[in-house]
Amino acid sequence: MTGPMKKVSFKSVNRNTLAKQVVDRIIELLISGQLKPGDKLPTEMELLDVLHVSRPVLREALSALEILGVITRKTRDGTYFNNKVGTQPFSVMLALAVDNLPAIVEARMTLELGLVTMAAEKITDEQLQQLKKTIESIENSKDHNYGEFDKEFHRIIATSADNQIVEGMIHSLLLTHEKTDNEITFREPQLTAQHHTAIYNALCNHDPIDAFQQMYKHLKYVRDKVLKSYNPPR
Repeated sequence: MTGPMKKVSFKSVNRNTLAKQVVDRIIELLISGQLKPGDKLPTEMELLDVLHVSRPVLREALSALEILGVITRKTRDGTYFNNKVGTQPFSVMLALAVDNLPAIVEARMTLELGLVTMAAEKITDEQLQQLKKTIESIENSKDHNYGEFDKEFHRIIATSADNQIVEGMIHSLLLTHEKTDNEITFREPQLTAQHHTAIYNALCNHDPIDAFQQMYKHLKYVRDKVLKSYNPPR
Protein backbone atom coordinates (compact mmCIF):
# COMPACT_ATOMS: atom_id res chain seq x y z
CA MET A 1 0.00 0.00 0.00
CA THR A 2 1.10 3.54 -0.65
CA GLY A 3 0.83 6.39 1.82
CA PRO A 4 -1.43 9.41 1.49
CA MET A 5 -0.91 11.60 -1.57
CA LYS A 6 1.44 14.51 -0.95
CA LYS A 7 0.03 17.92 -1.76
CA VAL A 8 2.10 19.68 -4.42
CA SER A 9 1.93 23.02 -6.18
CA PHE A 10 2.65 23.87 -9.82
CA LYS A 11 3.37 26.98 -11.78
CA SER A 12 0.51 27.42 -14.25
CA VAL A 13 1.13 26.65 -17.91
CA ASN A 14 0.09 29.11 -20.61
CA ARG A 15 -2.49 27.73 -23.00
CA ASN A 16 -0.23 28.23 -26.02
CA THR A 17 2.53 26.02 -24.65
CA LEU A 18 3.04 22.37 -25.58
CA ALA A 19 4.10 19.11 -23.99
CA LYS A 20 7.72 20.23 -23.56
CA GLN A 21 6.71 22.82 -20.99
CA VAL A 22 4.51 20.32 -19.18
CA VAL A 23 7.57 18.03 -18.99
CA ASP A 24 9.54 20.91 -17.47
CA ARG A 25 6.81 21.60 -14.89
CA ILE A 26 6.66 17.96 -13.80
CA ILE A 27 10.45 17.66 -13.52
CA GLU A 28 10.33 20.86 -11.47
CA LEU A 29 8.55 18.86 -8.76
CA LEU A 30 11.76 16.86 -8.31
CA ILE A 31 14.10 19.82 -8.56
CA SER A 32 12.10 21.84 -6.02
CA GLY A 33 11.95 18.90 -3.63
CA GLN A 34 8.15 18.83 -3.52
CA LEU A 35 8.33 15.19 -4.59
CA LYS A 36 11.19 12.72 -4.38
CA PRO A 37 12.27 9.71 -6.49
CA GLY A 38 9.77 6.91 -5.90
CA ASP A 39 6.92 9.27 -5.04
CA LYS A 40 3.55 9.07 -6.77
CA LEU A 41 2.50 11.90 -9.07
CA PRO A 42 -0.91 13.55 -8.82
CA THR A 43 -3.66 11.88 -10.84
CA GLU A 44 -4.26 12.76 -14.47
CA MET A 45 -7.36 14.78 -13.53
CA GLU A 46 -5.41 16.73 -10.90
CA LEU A 47 -2.61 17.45 -13.39
CA LEU A 48 -5.10 18.63 -15.99
CA ASP A 49 -6.68 20.92 -13.43
CA VAL A 50 -3.50 22.60 -12.18
CA LEU A 51 -1.63 22.72 -15.50
CA HIS A 52 -4.59 23.88 -17.60
CA VAL A 53 -3.70 21.81 -20.64
CA SER A 54 -5.63 19.35 -22.77
CA ARG A 55 -5.54 15.61 -22.12
CA PRO A 56 -3.58 14.90 -25.36
CA VAL A 57 -0.87 17.41 -24.38
CA LEU A 58 -0.56 15.93 -20.88
CA ARG A 59 -0.41 12.38 -22.20
CA GLU A 60 2.24 13.37 -24.73
CA ALA A 61 4.32 14.86 -21.92
CA LEU A 62 3.91 11.79 -19.73
CA SER A 63 4.88 9.51 -22.61
CA ALA A 64 8.03 11.58 -23.18
CA LEU A 65 8.94 11.35 -19.49
CA GLU A 66 8.39 7.60 -19.54
CA ILE A 67 10.61 7.17 -22.61
CA LEU A 68 13.31 9.22 -20.89
CA GLY A 69 13.13 6.93 -17.87
CA VAL A 70 11.94 9.66 -15.48
CA ILE A 71 8.56 8.10 -14.62
CA THR A 72 6.85 4.72 -14.63
CA ARG A 73 3.12 4.39 -15.24
CA LYS A 74 1.49 1.45 -13.47
CA THR A 75 -1.90 0.20 -14.61
CA ARG A 76 -4.60 0.95 -11.98
CA ASP A 77 -1.94 2.26 -9.58
CA GLY A 78 -0.87 5.60 -10.99
CA THR A 79 2.36 7.26 -12.12
CA TYR A 80 5.59 7.28 -10.12
CA PHE A 81 8.93 9.02 -10.37
CA ASN A 82 11.67 6.45 -10.90
CA ASN A 83 14.33 5.91 -8.25
CA LYS A 84 17.22 6.11 -10.71
CA VAL A 85 18.15 8.13 -13.75
CA GLY A 86 17.18 6.41 -16.97
CA THR A 87 19.77 5.54 -19.61
CA GLN A 88 17.71 6.61 -22.58
CA PRO A 89 18.66 10.32 -22.76
CA PHE A 90 22.33 9.43 -23.13
CA SER A 91 21.59 6.59 -25.53
CA VAL A 92 19.53 8.91 -27.71
CA MET A 93 22.37 11.44 -27.86
CA LEU A 94 24.80 8.69 -28.86
CA ALA A 95 22.41 7.49 -31.54
CA LEU A 96 22.19 11.00 -32.97
CA ALA A 97 26.00 11.19 -33.07
CA VAL A 98 26.47 7.71 -34.52
CA ASP A 99 28.56 9.00 -37.45
CA ASN A 100 30.59 11.43 -35.33
CA LEU A 101 33.31 9.12 -34.04
CA PRO A 102 35.49 11.91 -32.53
CA ALA A 103 32.52 13.10 -30.45
CA ILE A 104 31.80 9.55 -29.27
CA VAL A 105 35.43 9.00 -28.26
CA GLU A 106 35.49 12.31 -26.39
CA ALA A 107 32.22 11.43 -24.62
CA ARG A 108 33.77 8.18 -23.46
CA MET A 109 36.87 9.99 -22.21
CA THR A 110 34.77 12.56 -20.35
CA LEU A 111 32.73 9.90 -18.57
CA GLU A 112 35.58 7.54 -17.71
CA LEU A 113 38.05 10.15 -16.49
CA GLY A 114 35.53 11.39 -13.96
CA LEU A 115 34.44 7.91 -12.92
CA VAL A 116 37.95 6.56 -12.37
CA THR A 117 38.79 9.32 -9.88
CA MET A 118 35.70 8.45 -7.84
CA ALA A 119 36.48 4.75 -8.18
CA ALA A 120 39.93 5.36 -6.67
CA GLU A 121 38.23 6.54 -3.49
CA LYS A 122 35.47 3.93 -3.32
CA ILE A 123 36.58 0.71 -5.04
CA THR A 124 36.42 -2.41 -2.87
CA ASP A 125 38.90 -5.27 -2.54
CA GLU A 126 36.40 -7.58 -4.25
CA GLN A 127 36.11 -5.23 -7.23
CA LEU A 128 39.90 -4.96 -7.42
CA GLN A 129 40.09 -8.75 -7.60
CA GLN A 130 37.56 -8.70 -10.43
CA LEU A 131 39.66 -6.12 -12.28
CA LYS A 132 42.75 -8.28 -11.91
CA LYS A 133 40.93 -11.26 -13.42
CA THR A 134 39.98 -9.24 -16.51
CA ILE A 135 43.62 -8.26 -17.00
CA GLU A 136 44.69 -11.89 -16.74
CA SER A 137 42.00 -12.86 -19.26
CA ILE A 138 43.28 -10.24 -21.71
CA GLU A 139 46.86 -11.50 -21.33
CA ASN A 140 45.73 -15.10 -21.95
CA SER A 141 43.28 -14.32 -24.75
CA LYS A 142 43.47 -16.29 -28.00
CA ASP A 143 43.29 -14.69 -31.44
CA HIS A 144 43.37 -11.25 -29.77
CA ASN A 145 39.65 -11.63 -29.04
CA TYR A 146 39.47 -9.86 -25.69
CA GLY A 147 36.85 -7.17 -26.29
CA GLU A 148 34.45 -8.47 -23.63
CA PHE A 149 37.18 -8.62 -20.98
CA ASP A 150 38.22 -5.09 -21.91
CA LYS A 151 34.64 -3.83 -21.59
CA GLU A 152 34.19 -5.64 -18.26
CA PHE A 153 37.30 -3.89 -16.91
CA HIS A 154 35.80 -0.50 -17.68
CA ARG A 155 32.33 -1.51 -16.43
CA ILE A 156 33.71 -2.55 -13.03
CA ILE A 157 35.46 0.80 -12.64
CA ALA A 158 32.29 2.68 -13.58
CA THR A 159 30.08 0.79 -11.13
CA SER A 160 32.65 1.02 -8.35
CA ALA A 161 32.22 4.81 -8.42
CA ASP A 162 28.98 3.93 -6.57
CA ASN A 163 27.00 6.99 -7.56
CA GLN A 164 23.27 6.68 -8.16
CA ILE A 165 23.15 9.66 -10.50
CA VAL A 166 25.82 8.41 -12.89
CA GLU A 167 24.51 4.84 -12.89
CA GLY A 168 22.22 5.88 -15.72
CA MET A 169 25.26 6.84 -17.77
CA ILE A 170 27.02 3.49 -17.49
CA HIS A 171 24.93 1.86 -20.20
CA SER A 172 25.86 4.72 -22.52
CA LEU A 173 29.51 4.41 -21.51
CA LEU A 174 29.45 0.76 -22.57
CA LEU A 175 27.84 1.77 -25.86
CA THR A 176 30.71 4.19 -26.54
CA HIS A 177 33.13 1.40 -25.64
CA GLU A 178 31.51 -0.94 -28.18
CA LYS A 179 31.53 1.76 -30.85
CA THR A 180 35.23 2.54 -30.41
CA ASP A 181 36.10 -1.15 -30.03
CA ASN A 182 34.45 -1.93 -33.37
CA GLU A 183 36.65 0.67 -35.06
CA ILE A 184 39.92 -0.93 -33.92
CA THR A 185 41.56 -2.75 -36.82
CA PHE A 186 44.56 -4.19 -34.95
CA ARG A 187 44.82 -5.29 -31.34
CA GLU A 188 47.70 -5.27 -28.88
CA PRO A 189 46.70 -7.40 -25.88
CA GLN A 190 50.00 -6.98 -24.05
CA LEU A 191 49.90 -3.19 -24.34
CA THR A 192 46.23 -3.13 -23.31
CA ALA A 193 47.06 -5.30 -20.30
CA GLN A 194 49.96 -2.98 -19.47
CA HIS A 195 47.68 0.07 -19.54
CA HIS A 196 45.02 -1.70 -17.49
CA THR A 197 47.60 -2.83 -14.95
CA ALA A 198 48.78 0.75 -14.47
CA ILE A 199 45.17 1.84 -13.86
CA TYR A 200 44.64 -1.12 -11.56
CA ASN A 201 47.74 -0.25 -9.49
CA ALA A 202 46.56 3.34 -9.09
CA LEU A 203 43.17 2.09 -7.91
CA CYS A 204 44.84 -0.35 -5.48
CA ASN A 205 46.67 2.63 -4.01
CA HIS A 206 43.42 4.62 -3.92
CA ASP A 207 45.24 7.42 -5.73
CA PRO A 208 42.71 9.44 -7.79
CA ILE A 209 45.35 11.63 -9.46
CA ASP A 210 47.41 8.69 -10.69
CA ALA A 211 44.21 6.85 -11.67
CA PHE A 212 43.16 9.86 -13.76
CA GLN A 213 46.58 10.10 -15.42
CA GLN A 214 46.79 6.40 -16.22
CA MET A 215 43.23 6.31 -17.58
CA TYR A 216 43.93 9.39 -19.71
CA LYS A 217 47.07 7.77 -21.11
CA HIS A 218 45.07 4.65 -22.00
CA LEU A 219 42.10 6.47 -23.53
CA LYS A 220 44.34 8.84 -25.50
CA TYR A 221 46.05 5.79 -26.98
CA VAL A 222 42.65 4.35 -27.92
CA ARG A 223 41.51 7.67 -29.37
CA ASP A 224 44.63 8.09 -31.49
CA LYS A 225 44.34 4.54 -32.79
CA VAL A 226 40.65 4.63 -33.75
CA LEU A 227 40.83 8.11 -35.29
CA LYS A 228 44.01 7.47 -37.26
CA SER A 229 42.10 6.25 -40.31
CA TYR A 230 38.80 8.03 -39.57
CA ASN A 231 37.10 9.59 -42.59
CA PRO A 232 34.17 11.78 -41.54
CA PRO A 233 30.95 11.30 -43.58
CA ARG A 234 30.16 13.97 -46.14
